[in-house]
Amino acid sequence: MPTTDIALRPIAAIGFIGLGVMGEPMCGHLARRSGLSVMAYDRRNDPMQRVAADGVGGMAPAEMAAHCDLILLSLPDGPAVQSVLAEIEPLLKSGQVVVDTSTSPVEITREIGARLAAKGIAYADAPIARTREAASRGELSIMVGADDAVFAHIRPILETMGTDVTHCGPIGCGQVVKILNNMLLFQNVCALAEALAVGRRNGVSPETLLSTVAKGSGDSFALRNHGMKAMIPDNYPLRAFSTRYAMKDLSYALEMAKAAGIGLEGAELTMQRLQRSEAAGYGDEYFPAVRHVIDPS
Repeated sequence: MPTTDIALRPIAAIGFIGLGVMGEPMCGHLARRSGLSVMAYDRRNDPMQRVAADGVGGMAPAEMAAHCDLILLSLPDGPAVQSVLAEIEPLLKSGQVVVDTSTSPVEITREIGARLAAKGIAYADAPIARTREAASRGELSIMVGADDAVFAHIRPILETMGTDVTHCGPIGCGQVVKILNNMLLFQNVCALAEALAVGRRNGVSPETLLSTVAKGSGDSFALRNHGMKAMIPDNYPLRAFSTRYAMKDLSYALEMAKAAGIGLEGAELTMQRLQRSEAAGYGDEYFPAVRHVIDPS
C-alpha cells in the first residue's frame, strides 16, 4: 500500500466537529484518554457544555483550521461533510490531517482526499460501527481508509474511541466496508422482523424465538441488539440510528453497486421497506421500527 509523501505535523491540538449521538461520547473519550488539547464545535450548546466537563474547549471550525494539527468530523452525511470542508479547506495548511468519521459516499470521499492531497493536506475516512452504548464505552469499531503513513499517524487517536481500528485500504475503503456493514445489518433486521411475524402467528412468542435462535446458527449482532433490545420491547427511540439515516446509508450501497454494474435485489427490497416505514411515520425513530410495516398487527 502506498505511503504519503506529505510531511505530517506532530499532533498536539485536535479539533472535533459534530457532537451528535456518537460524536459527543467520542469527543469525551478523546479528551480524557489522549492527553492532548481538544477543541470542539457543535451548533447546539448542550453537548458543548457536557464535553466541557472533560476539558474540551469551544472553537469555531475556521479557528480549528488555523490552529489544530488534526480535525475530526462526525457529521450526518456527505453533504454536511462537504459543507464543513468548504468552510475550513481554504484555511488548512500542508501537514494537517482531516479525518471523517461520518458515513459518506465513497466517490465524494475519494474526491476530497485527492483534492486535499494536492495541497499537502492528509485525509482519511474512518467511519464507525456498533451502537451508541459502544460509543459511550469507547468500544467502537472504526474502519479506516488511508495510506500507511497517515493510518500510523492517526491510529493512536482513533484508539481512544474504539477497541477495533482496522486499516481497510486506501482512501475510500473505510467507507466501502462501513456502507456494506450497514447494508448487511439492515437486511438482517428485516429478516428478524419476518421471523418474528411468522413465529408469532404460529404460537411462538418473540422472546422465546429470539432467545432460542441466539443459541443456534441464526445468532447475530442484530438479533442480540436490534432484535432483543428494540424489536421485542417495541422500543424505537428518537436520537438513535433513525430510519432516515438507514435509508441514507443504504442508498450509498446501492449507488456503489450500480457503479460496479451489480444488482442488489435484497438491498433494494430492504430500501422499499424502509421507505414504507418512513411513510408510515417512523422516519425519525430507530430503524428497527421497520418491523411495523413487515408485521403490521
